[in-house]
Amino acid sequence: MSLDPSMLFVSIIVGSIGLALFLYGKKQARMPHLAIGLALMLYPYFTSTLRPMLLIGALLLFALWWVVRLGW
Repeated sequence: MSLDPSMLFVSIIVGSIGLALFLYGKKQARMPHLAIGLALMLYPYFTSTLRPMLLIGALLLFALWWVVRLGW
């Protein structure tokens, strides 16, 4: 496995956003934020290229926005 600097940088950014959402969801007892935060922290371990990592992250954040907009 080659260590691509852009992959490392993006995974750190995505994981940091996931950690912030996870901590916010835990503190405020908000299940959608907790679940999406956990997913954002874990999925970069299972992606091997940059494009799927960005796409999955965008889809997860869109799902969070949609769920919160629906009233969760």
